[in-house]
Amino acid sequence: MTLTLADILSAARVVRGQADGTPLVPSPGMEERTGGEVLLKLESMQPMGAFKLRGALNAAAALTPEAPGVTCCSTGNHGRAVAWAARARGMRAVICMSNLVPQAKVDGIRALGGEVKIVGRSQDDAAAESRRLADEEGLTEIPPFDDPLVIAGQGTIGLEMLAARPDIRTLLVPLSGGGLAAGVALAAKAVNPGVRVIGVSMDRGAAMVASLEAGRPVEVEEVASLADSLGGGIGLENRLTLAMCRDLLDDVVQVTEDEIYTAMQVLYWEDRIVAEGACAAGHAALLSGRVRDAAAPVATIVTGRNPDMDIFTRVVTGQDVTLGDMIVKGRVYGR
Repeated sequence: MTLTLADILSAARVVRGQADGTPLVPSPGMEERTGGEVLLKLESMQPMGAFKLRGALNAAAALTPEAPGVTCCSTGNHGRAVAWAARARGMRAVICMSNLVPQAKVDGIRALGGEVKIVGRSQDDAAAESRRLADEEGLTEIPPFDDPLVIAGQGTIGLEMLAARPDIRTLLVPLSGGGLAAGVALAAKAVNPGVRVIGVSMDRGAAMVASLEAGRPVEVEEVASLADSLGGGIGLENRLTLAMCRDLLDDVVQVTEDEIYTAMQVLYWEDRIVAEGACAAGHAALLSGRVRDAAAPVATIVTGRNPDMDIFTRVVTGQDVTLGDMIVKGRVYGR
């Protein structure tokens, strides 16, 4: 199965007026720190607060009116997006999640009318339950990333970014299961083959990074992270995103929890943006110097605004944050 620019252009027509047109804005604070222009694609401005709405809407649009409902596994934002898309079509939505997902994201899904099933301690456990619901109850599964319609929907972000600024030279994309990175890289490189697309993940429990290194899908232990929405496996039967990330990403970098902590503070105090840890991955990569030869203009994607507000408040006020058996030491923000 091969995706093309035509699939992303088709998705753009589906999401038009519902999940497109988010702002691409400059970040003067990051420009001052890096010495080059830095642009932020504010997917945090989506109606349900995250980029995932694009893929969910594109997948839901393919359902027949007779479909009894939808199901998915999610670390938070995909479930929220599927619940939003299902509610718009008057459908039942059952979202399967692990025990590691923050309560704020569970509550957000329920507020949109989604049913939540908490299963196990990993994304793979939640995925197995989603597949069971599809097999036994006839619900249509909308995968969080390894699905052509979902990938094409997320790819519309890349189209918009390059349409607004064809001169972007480096594009940083938060990397988890690879649906966002694969779609954005496909779109961006179709428009400008010279753009450098770099995936950014955390340095603990990054399944796509481990899978790219192994050359096949592998399981990793999921751990608590400030970038919780980058957690989860890529599926041992991954069909699309592993190969696409392998072929389309120019580089992959990993950032530490300390670096994510600092990046979240910069996003808040300098850019005035409430964002999840995953959204700060691009900032963290730039500020830590982990991106080699980051030619400007550099663009990154602020993927969502649905953090655990207790943890977020602790970060921006400089307090310690406990992540499982790890403590990220607090520090008051200052230049």
